[in-house]
Amino acid sequence: MIIDNNPKEKKAMQAFHKSERELGYKLQDEFVQELRESKEKGEDHCSCQKACKYHGKCMECVAIHRAHKEHLPNCFRSMINERLEKLSELTEHSVIDQIKK
Repeated sequence: MIIDNNPKEKKAMQAFHKSERELGYKLQDEFVQELRESKEKGEDHCSCQKACKYHGKCMECVAIHRAHKEHLPNCFRSMINERLEKLSELTEHSVIDQIKK
């Protein structure tokens, strides 16, 4: 099962943005059910490249990172970096684009 950029979960978010909450929750429930079923089959969903004590234990890992607030879990970094890049396009990238010309 693919978690990052999951098509079903993306459709759920589109439904929420359109105020179609019932459909959004239905799709999210299906996503979670599929996740649970694949976990029961022994699938490893952890995208972290480094093995650690909490590999594959998302609830514990996220709680630890929320508690110490020093850095993000490895699996969150690409998502955050993608968001930051879009934000930086509003300022820095426009300056860089002007310099390149």
